[in-house]
Amino acid sequence: MTSQLSPSESTAPTSRSAPEATLVLDAGSRVVAWSPQAEELLGHRACDILNRPFEELLAGSAAGISGGLQRATGTAFGPCPVALCHRDASVLTGQLSATVLLGADEGRQWLVRLTVDRGRGDPDYHAALFDALLHRAPVALAVYDADLRCVLQNSELQRVSGLADEQRLGRTTSETLSGIEGEAVERRQREVLESGLPRTDEVRGMTPADPSHEHVWADSMFPLRNHHGEVFAVAQAILDITERVHARERLGLVTEVGSRLGNTLDLRQTTLDLACATVPLFADITCVHLLEEVFDGGTPAPGRVSPHSVLRCAAVRPELPRPRPGVAAVCGCGFGPVQQRALSTGATMTSVGERGAADEPGGHSHLYVPIVTRGITLGVVTFARGTTREQFEKDDFLLAEEIVARAAVSIDNARRYSRERATALALQRSLLGHPEAGSSAVDVAASYRPAACELGLGGDWYDVIPLSGARVALVTGDVVGHDLPAAAMMGRLRTAVRTLAELDLEPPELLAHLDDAVRRMDDEQSMSLDSERAYSQDAPTAAAQAEGAAGSTCLYAVYDPVSRRCTFASAGHMPPLVLSPSGTAEFADPPVGPPLGLGGPPFESAEVTLPEGTLLVLYTNGLVQQGSGRDLSSGLRQLRLLVSRPQRERTLQEMCRETVDALVPPSPVDDAVLLLARTRALNPDAYATWDISEDPQQVSHMRAMVAEQLERWDLDALQFSTELVVSELVTNVLRYGAQPARLRLIKDRTLICEVSDSSSTSPHLRRARTTDEGGRGLFLVAQLTQAWGTRYSGGGKTIWAEQTLVAKEG
Repeated sequence: MTSQLSPSESTAPTSRSAPEATLVLDAGSRVVAWSPQAEELLGHRACDILNRPFEELLAGSAAGISGGLQRATGTAFGPCPVALCHRDASVLTGQLSATVLLGADEGRQWLVRLTVDRGRGDPDYHAALFDALLHRAPVALAVYDADLRCVLQNSELQRVSGLADEQRLGRTTSETLSGIEGEAVERRQREVLESGLPRTDEVRGMTPADPSHEHVWADSMFPLRNHHGEVFAVAQAILDITERVHARERLGLVTEVGSRLGNTLDLRQTTLDLACATVPLFADITCVHLLEEVFDGGTPAPGRVSPHSVLRCAAVRPELPRPRPGVAAVCGCGFGPVQQRALSTGATMTSVGERGAADEPGGHSHLYVPIVTRGITLGVVTFARGTTREQFEKDDFLLAEEIVARAAVSIDNARRYSRERATALALQRSLLGHPEAGSSAVDVAASYRPAACELGLGGDWYDVIPLSGARVALVTGDVVGHDLPAAAMMGRLRTAVRTLAELDLEPPELLAHLDDAVRRMDDEQSMSLDSERAYSQDAPTAAAQAEGAAGSTCLYAVYDPVSRRCTFASAGHMPPLVLSPSGTAEFADPPVGPPLGLGGPPFESAEVTLPEGTLLVLYTNGLVQQGSGRDLSSGLRQLRLLVSRPQRERTLQEMCRETVDALVPPSPVDDAVLLLARTRALNPDAYATWDISEDPQQVSHMRAMVAEQLERWDLDALQFSTELVVSELVTNVLRYGAQPARLRLIKDRTLICEVSDSSSTSPHLRRARTTDEGGRGLFLVAQLTQAWGTRYSGGGKTIWAEQTLVAKEG
């Protein structure tokens, strides 16, 4: 193969300014390539020198160099001194170096570099640079021909790769380095050859020089051009950047963990985020184990972890095969000696060739980092790597400890939040109470779903209150806010309603008293805030958190199972839905008064008669209006459809749960309450009513009628006490009451005796003196009965007394 590296046949310049020149010799030491620099240095044109013996260019004893090149067995020759013949017959002294080149089919060739000696003040920079790059540069260099076969490598590349010239020259990257993605490297080499544009990429892999560790190199490729500007080869400069990349990856991993953690206060999600952030960047498997009490929001004791403590797996990535049936995912601290030492000492531990909590076939390196914060050990994180990755080293220990330290804070925050939320929800449930079971008036079911806020608290509430005369009060309310103050205010309102209900007030009157109570609560709160502003710099924050009870809504309904009448009164609350036994669902339309604490017109009520088996649906706005995605009318329409569809064989509790699930998302923006009550009617045989005339003989007549009724009910044991109660109550009506008057006896959970008249004057209990002839009636009633009281209505008053049922003797 011959090549002309010079320009055309033009006369060579006479200047000898060229510091060096290159040419190519074949196996017979004939010149087969002549560069423009060689023509400038020695004056010979390419057409005169190509295919001529190299010896003709050498002077004197230097002619033996040609034979030395033919006998050389290595891949490099020289440098050695040389005397060169110039075209003008002068002799130039300098140095000769040669490197083996591989031609396509012509065997061994030499790339010869000639340099001319200079004076002390005129150094040969080009020669020094070429020699340094070839033998002493810290950057690995290689040249690949058009077939992507290596034709040149410097000494640094030999050291980095562990491949001598005879192992690399004439071969492609994929043929010599199996530990890296050789095909990808060759694809990029081809792109540089075809585009003529340089590029830089990162290459990962292992080399014969260090087969047990993965390295990262910056691989810069750039084209080599001939004097025509044509690309005929590609050069590579390779720099090991492993430490720099690992430092970048460590920083990126810490950043990734930091960005993932702390976004939620859910304990399991926090541990899962930790596992996901570290796999596969840091480990092949990450497993997080927490002490059992941490799951319950408890605080482990500071110091050493007891060997008898129990750990539970909180998160693992990737997911491992499930344990065999009957094998619980629970392990004690003694599940491994290395883990036990990590937990007991609070220090990071490692093991090689063992199986840990993250049990993986072939796993050979494990790292156990205890989760410690504020001196309390919460658990341990196990990182595992398989045999295809490097074992954990000292730098990995520091990185793992940094990651787990960050995670420990988030895990502890989630633990504390779980404890606080559990406490808050327990408070909420205790304030809500429980629907009364076994009522003769209604069957009830209720559901409360808290808002997805900080503690999951809110102001929505419900209550079922037993009243005198076998009646029952159904209540739903909504306090403004979704925090602990709102829950506390809800508890105060619920207590107030229960207290007012015990006075047997009519629904409108009860709401009026409740409205007054709310205004007093807000006044007390305003005074408290004024006092706080005077002594605290955080008063604006406290004021923003304390919204008060003004604007709260309430629906109060009273159902009487004897008359089957239900009375509704509303303070700005959602209308109740009434589902008849025939399946017709309609919203009741009671007069709606203003919300509590805002003042306005007096509250009014509406009364309806309900067939037995009617379903009353009471709820708060959170059930039918969640966020901006659903308007109120749409929510009410969905509620009616859900309630009125065929109920098949569903219990009230199932119906309640299914309705809430259909209308309220798992993480609602507003809390919601649903109260279902199916009415009952008291059996006519369970009560008796007698009119009371003004005849004084009515007392004995009423006592006789009551005795007969008690005998029919098999309640003879209560005859004496009941006759005394009837005598006192009827006598009071005859003396102080007004007609019409009546006596009613009800057999329910208790025996209820009621005397009603048209007077609003109520007798008072007092202790009679020994000299008094009367005044002992109500005192006697109080002693003989379980409870007694007075309730008022538009038509007068009713005095009632209850006795515990006693079975017939014998």
